[in-house]
Amino acid sequence: MNREVDELTADADAKQAVLGSLATLYPWMRPYYSRPVRDYASRLFEAPLQKAEPEIRRRALTKLLDTIRNAGKRNGLPIKAVSQICSDFEKRRVLQTGPHLFLLLEPEAYYTHILSLLGLSAHGCSSYVSYAVSTVSLVEKPRKGPGWFTVDGKPINVFGLSRSRMIGYSLLTGPASYQFELTPTEPNHEGDALTLLRILLPKTQFERPAHAIKAANLMLWPRLFGASFAFLQIDDEDIADLVADHLSDEDSWLRARLLEDPKLASNIIAQLDKLAAGPWSGWLARGTDFFWFYENGKRLPLRLIAGELVNPATGVKVARFTAPDILERLANRSLIPNLLLMFLVLSILPGVRALGGSYQPLYYPLMRYVVCRALQAAGVDEDLRQALATDDVPGAWGHRVIECDDDPFKRLLEGRTGGISGLVDRFGELPFSKACGSMSSFVTDPSWQELHRRLRERLIAPTNDEWAFS
Repeated sequence: MNREVDELTADADAKQAVLGSLATLYPWMRPYYSRPVRDYASRLFEAPLQKAEPEIRRRALTKLLDTIRNAGKRNGLPIKAVSQICSDFEKRRVLQTGPHLFLLLEPEAYYTHILSLLGLSAHGCSSYVSYAVSTVSLVEKPRKGPGWFTVDGKPINVFGLSRSRMIGYSLLTGPASYQFELTPTEPNHEGDALTLLRILLPKTQFERPAHAIKAANLMLWPRLFGASFAFLQIDDEDIADLVADHLSDEDSWLRARLLEDPKLASNIIAQLDKLAAGPWSGWLARGTDFFWFYENGKRLPLRLIAGELVNPATGVKVARFTAPDILERLANRSLIPNLLLMFLVLSILPGVRALGGSYQPLYYPLMRYVVCRALQAAGVDEDLRQALATDDVPGAWGHRVIECDDDPFKRLLEGRTGGISGLVDRFGELPFSKACGSMSSFVTDPSWQELHRRLRERLIAPTNDEWAFS
């Protein structure tokens, strides 16, 4: 009994340490800890403060809205719904970027969308855009990830793929043929739940796993959340198209600065390496230089060397760092923008608030710092740097804020999803400190333990230059 009490106390202390670290880095968060989680969600979805904007930002927002509009049409949404989505987004400029591309029934995605809907409902909105990371692997942990789903506590192989076709492969793997096989790993695990799931999901074949999950989510959304919100989910293929739109425009900032300016790209890389060697190390890794390379269904890193994107494992030159080469590779999906480039076109340039998970509240402000320092070193775009320095809450913790043991699929089976109004009533009044549960994604992570230590020992502080763009 004493051991259980000690463990509970240790867990509570670990959670308070994380909340303390977050409040140190984001002082505006602290008052919300003692308030209903709906108040916090409402703050996340408040429209950023109006201010004069540089032309760079206005043009980037126009291109982003075009991408959202095209994605809505491609997903078969009514023209009126697409127009409403774009209108709402232009006014609000807030984007949920936390969940990976999971089925909406996956708790990690489901409860994050509930938080977003709490915030949007508080402002009378009727549309919701969510970006879902699709460069992730089909398997992220043993029998966990977008390629797996749990039914009655048992793992189900979503696409019925062999282990050799899952380990090391991404949701953007393709082109091939993927469909919802829903293969149990244990014999005699067929049942009513699995039968219903097969009815709910599309029967068609898809070129990539990501396409299948996005199509399934369009079908699942009204069953889980009703029809009062128009829902659009974009992913890294949409970002590839957005980057292509920028690079096809000879006058675009991205083409002129990142590709044709001899300094900016190298300055960004140098700043990333400098950050990795300093006290804020461990939060913003240089996984790949601007783009991931997809070859034989696997995602590979690249290095920018002497104007060429090079596979460091083989030394093979994949593409020149020029608009024609990159546009061709974006079109055939052999190049996909990395996280930094994604945030550049989705948030930093157009001035969109990005909501994310347990790592994003740290690495996103550092990305903004890296970009600003690189611009400063190149001596360009002072107006953009000033806009970034005065952004109203450019990023915040918004993914896995609500922890709940209830299985969304079980609630669906029992007809207890409740639509938007029911979910708002059920979760809105929960105290923030209770809604976030044990904060397991934080407290078990050595990175957050190390961050707490560095803050406590004053090795880092919110007054550091690296934190100036948070």
